[in-house]
Formats: sequence, structure tokens, C-alpha cells
Amino acid sequence: MLRGLYTRHSRKVQMLAAGVGGIGVYSLVKSQSHTHADALSHLAAATSTDPAQLWVPPSRDEMLRRLGCPETPTQPVSKSWFSSSSSASKAEPAEAEPEFDLLICGGGATGVGCALDAATRGLKVALVERDDFSSGTSSRSTKLVHGGVRYLEKAFKELDIEQYKLVVEALHERSIFLKIAPYLSYQLPIMLPIYAYWKLPYYFVGAKAYEFLAGAEGISKCYFLGKRKALEAFPMMKSDRLVGAMVYYDGAHNDSRMNVAIALTAVAHGAVVANHVEVVELVKKPRSKFFGKAGFGKDEICGAVVRDVLTGKTWTVKAKGVINATGPFSDGLRKLDTGLTTQEIVAPSAGVHIILPNYFSPRNMGLIDPETSDGRVIFFLPWQGNTIAGTTDSPTTVSANPMPSEEDITWILDEVKNYLDPGIKVRRGDVLAAWSGIRPLVRDPAAKNTAALVRNHMINVSESGLLTIAGGKWTTYRAMAQETIDKAVEVFDLGEKAGPCISERTILVGTAGWTPNMFIKLIQNFGIETEVAEHLADSYGGHAWAVASMAHMTGLRWPIHGKKLSPQYPYIEAEVRYAVRREYACTVVDVIARRTRLAMLNAQAAKETLPRVIEIMAEELHWTPQRQAQEHADALQFLSCMGLHYLEGLNDKSPEERTFYTRNHFVPEELVAYQKEFARWDKQGNGRIRAKDLGKALKALDVTDADVSVQQDALAIAEKMELGKQGLLEFGEFLEVLSEIKERKQLSRFKMEEGEARTIVSTLKSGGGV
Repeated sequence: MLRGLYTRHSRKVQMLAAGVGGIGVYSLVKSQSHTHADALSHLAAATSTDPAQLWVPPSRDEMLRRLGCPETPTQPVSKSWFSSSSSASKAEPAEAEPEFDLLICGGGATGVGCALDAATRGLKVALVERDDFSSGTSSRSTKLVHGGVRYLEKAFKELDIEQYKLVVEALHERSIFLKIAPYLSYQLPIMLPIYAYWKLPYYFVGAKAYEFLAGAEGISKCYFLGKRKALEAFPMMKSDRLVGAMVYYDGAHNDSRMNVAIALTAVAHGAVVANHVEVVELVKKPRSKFFGKAGFGKDEICGAVVRDVLTGKTWTVKAKGVINATGPFSDGLRKLDTGLTTQEIVAPSAGVHIILPNYFSPRNMGLIDPETSDGRVIFFLPWQGNTIAGTTDSPTTVSANPMPSEEDITWILDEVKNYLDPGIKVRRGDVLAAWSGIRPLVRDPAAKNTAALVRNHMINVSESGLLTIAGGKWTTYRAMAQETIDKAVEVFDLGEKAGPCISERTILVGTAGWTPNMFIKLIQNFGIETEVAEHLADSYGGHAWAVASMAHMTGLRWPIHGKKLSPQYPYIEAEVRYAVRREYACTVVDVIARRTRLAMLNAQAAKETLPRVIEIMAEELHWTPQRQAQEHADALQFLSCMGLHYLEGLNDKSPEERTFYTRNHFVPEELVAYQKEFARWDKQGNGRIRAKDLGKALKALDVTDADVSVQQDALAIAEKMELGKQGLLEFGEFLEVLSEIKERKQLSRFKMEEGEARTIVSTLKSGGGV
């Protein structure tokens, strides 16, 4: 019978796989590009829940060929074998080098947004990214798509019309997110707890004003909850002095998957995109147009020398215009244009986030703290099955993988504790992952005061024509891209070729065929478990069918298909193959951090999946043993920036140090010792000890401070925690006292040194967050 069940499901999977090519692309308007006409289907298909004949994106090798790359070597070598100063960077001319209208440098949200905007206008577009799509700030955001309630507050308090306009623009862009990629973006209720009666009308009016500004593009209505209802909705919240809570709605999304979807949609509309390709030199020629016009020099940029960092192959890409959308690395490309003495415009700010287990927040309710100790907002949100908390704003230096500081992690934990029930202990060991994103706050070099930071984004054109777009935030990526391409059409004289901007109405790949209930058909057709089916539908939309069709049998009665990479999370092995074949994943980090989000959710779990991920990718990409070893080393280095370095070598440390960075308060040998000591004082054998014997037990265990009376200290702790009210303590209460004492000792040992203060960026210059 079981064999028959497998057979029926196998036939169904084969039939579905035959009709599923990979990625469905639909547009709300007829595109002007003819290169992707065969890939587009009728809009009516977007409402279908059945798998359709789907478009398969060109391979990365095909993308490189279209970029003009010479024939690649038959044996690719590790990217680490080529440095940025390698002599191999000398350009090798390709046959019949194509000329593009625009060459976009940078594959983050702004870069891929520019590529999609330009491609849908009918322009010939190329995009190169030194690392991977969304490898920088675009994958390390707060995951919100929002107008910014704090910025609205400032707009009214300071009568600042510019802040007001920024909020209105962001609310408009939020509505576009929800329309063009409903499977990746969604509305999330966020609770604003109120602990003083006079604040109730203040927050009520503010939430209603935020809702009013969205107008017809608004989402669900805000509402007030009394204390009892607020605690029912968010039971982890502190109840002392709680008056009630306002609940308002904002947008949220899966940022790196959104970035990849935008890049793939640009490809579907004719753009040529290539990750792991860097610009090593800007090519210039004597200016033939606009010579002598104010703001333009005698030379103009006509392309760039690029290098495939995976193979070391270099060549020249010709283009009428080059756009610098490299975010925090904008100054690096600007210096290739005008020299090392170029005035820097980026003021990098580190935004640190931490990931906590899901039991710290409800599954469908976030929380905002509008009054942190440093005057900014902190969010506490459910995301991908865990809880995300952040962010900070601290000056930093630009690096590919910034390390979150222990000071910032501790600050976020302390702020979170202020809003949670005192009985809920949020410890350093509860942090499953921690990461830092570099927010590129910018100065306008054309402004009179070049030291002042712009509030949103900035577009600058150099004398040679390098168009730089920097600043802004995820929510407004599309508006920034539209403004950038408008400027590019003007500067590079592309008006005759470029049509109007239609990105507001261009839906992203995966939207067609997706419905909120499509996961049910995935369960029924493929025999995958519910959590996995929901994840696939929410991450891949309509082409979750293609991912599921690549899933292997588990060998179990249920689920039938879909072997998990980690037992704790819904990511399956088929996603690795799909990422390589359909989403340009080239390295292990591409898969664990950006195609799946495992590295961002749990650094230790991601480490444990490395052998299997490498094994699958080696099969797909024909890696040598040397390349596999290099990928493993690169992945470990990356995971160290996700918080893994705090966990390394814990087995060789003391129990106190081991439990500080892990979720359990006690190691096994400690629990054994505590059980023995508790049993020694349990004179009646009824599982209880006398409260007056508590100090003696603790003294025998040698766990209290020497300068405090053991008995007094123990009883004070028990009284504070409302334990032992009848003069007796059970073993669980005994452990609570031990846990409190241990936490005090750990905090005193690991706390920041006296007099050390966090450096922060002014909230007036934060530019909207990441």
C-alpha cells in the first residue's frame, strides 16, 4: 500500500514537473520590450491556482555571454584565488562587444529597481554586482515596508513639510509593494503599548493621522485595546501600569527574496544581470555631446572593465551611461572615476538587529517602543518563525560583512526587557543570530553645506557622467529607481528610446498563480508538510510548484516529499537546487543567507546544514574538493558575522561562560549538582525544602557573592520573585533563585565597562532606516 502511495505521488510530481519550467512572469500592462514577449502570459492566468507553463530565466553563463564575456575556462577556480589587484584584471576584448544603454553597478534594492525600471521602458540594460543580489544592506533591514510613524511625529512637532512629504511618499510606495508582490509582502499589526493615560489621546490621534495620510491606499484600520485585550493579544508584554495599547498596521516583507524577485523580473523584461561580477575600471572617451555644457567635463564614461570574481575572467562592457547604485560602497566607485582624493559622500551608520526565539512574541503581532533610552524607535517583530528586534544607529566603517558589536546587542536586549513581563527573562543566550547592516547616510557634494546629511536620498552626476544614487530606504526603492532613470534618460540622451515609467504596475515574478490558499494544493499534490508548504508559497509564490517538483522523497509515511535542511526550520533541500538552477546562486552563502534566510535566523543551525548544502551544490555546479573546502571556510567566516563567533569554542569554557551565550540557563552537570543538593535538604521527601534552608544550600553550592550574607541574599531574591510564600520551595522555584543569581553574576562580568557609552547617530539624520 505504501509503495502504491509513493507511486501515485511520484507520477503526479512528474506530471507537474513537466509543466513547470520555473518562474511565471505577468505584467499589468503590455511591456515595450520585445525580448521577453514569449515569457509573458495573459493577466487572467494570474488568478489561476494551477501550475502554468512557466518561464525559465537564462543561465548565469548565458548572462555573462550577453555581457560580452570571453569564453569561460572549463575548470572554474575559487574566487579567493583572485585578488582585486591581480594582474589578471587586464581586459580581454570580446568579440562583437554589445553596447548597452545603461550599465548599473550594484545589485541591492536600488540597483535591481533601476534595472527593472529601465528595462520596462524599453532600454537595453546591464547590471553587475560584485557579490550577490542583496548581499549588503538590502538583506539586513528591519523587514518593514513603512511610512515611518516617528517621522510623521517629527513632521508635526517641527512643522517640517519635507518630513511630511517623505511619509506620504513612503505610504504610497507601501501600497505598491503589496500589489506587485503580495506573496512576499504583507500587512502586519504593530502594538504601541501605553503606560500613561495622558498619552492615550496623543497616540490615538497620531495613529489615525498616519492612517489618514495613506488615503485610499491605506491598509487595515488602527484600533485601541484596553489592558485586558492588549495582554490577550501580546501576553508577553509588561502589565504593570499598562493602560492599554494602540494597534496600527504597516507593511512587512522578506527583503532578500524581494530583491531576487525584482532582479528576476528585470531579466524577464530583457535586462542582463550578473552577480559575482565586479567593476575594476571605468572606461572613458573624449566627450562628443554636451561638450562645454556646465557640469560636464571633457571626457565621458562609456563603459567599464568588469571581472567575474568566480573565474577571474575580465572584459569590457560598453554603455552609454553608468549608474552607481552600490550603497555604502558608492565612494569606492566614485574614486575609480575621479581619483583617490575624491570627497567622500557616504557617512556609514550601523544598524544592528538580533533574532530571538518565537516564544518572545505572538506569531502575528509586532510591538514598537517609541521612547528608547537614546531617543529613537525600536521594533520587536515576528519574522520567518522567529522574533526580530532592532535597530541601532552607530557610526561605523564600510566593510562587506560588518560585525555586530556586543554593546549594541546588549543595548537592544535591555530595551526589549523594558516592555516584557518581568517573569520573562531575555538573556544574551537567547540571541540566535545578530547582524549589522550599513545604512549609507549621504552628503550631497553639490550642496553648499557638504557636511550636512541629506534626509532621504541623493542623486549626483560627476563631470564625466557617473550617475550616483545613494541613501534612502527599502520602502522607497522603486521611487528612487524611477527618479534615477528619469535623470539617466536626461543625462545620457536616451529620450528617443525610453518610454514612460511603468514600474508601479509591473508585478514581480511569482505573483502570477499565487493565492493565500495555494499551500493546500502543494500539500495535496506533493505530500509535503504544512509548515513547508506555507513557506514555499510565501517565499516563491506561483513558482513554488517548480521548487516542490524538485523535492526528493523523504522515505517516511509523511511527509512524502521535502527533506528539511534543518529540523527546526521549513527550508528543504530542493530549494538549494532551485536556487542554483533558477536564481543564480553561486556560493553557499548565497543559499543560506539570501535564497533561504537560515543564516539570518539561526547561525548555529545554518552551520549544521553546511555539509549537506555543499554536497548538493557540488552536484549541481561540479565543484572540486578544493572548491568545496573553500566554500565551507567562506561560509564559516560569513556566519561569524551573524553571531556564530560568540558560540565557537564554548565546550572548552566554564559553565558560566557556556550558558551566557546559549539558550539554556544551566549545563547538565550543574543540574545534576543542584538536584543532589536539593534532595539533601528535602527532609520530608515531598519535593520541597524550607525557605530558611535556602541559604545553606546555596552556600554549599558556592554560587552566591562572598560579600553578601548568603541567607539574606537568597531570601531577598526569593521574596522579590514571590517564591516560597508558605516557607517552602519546590525544585522549580529553587532553580529560579539559582537562575537569578547566575544572571546577576554574568551581567556583572560581561557588562560594558564603567564610563563606556554607545556612540549614536542623531535621529534627525537617520534618513528613514533600513
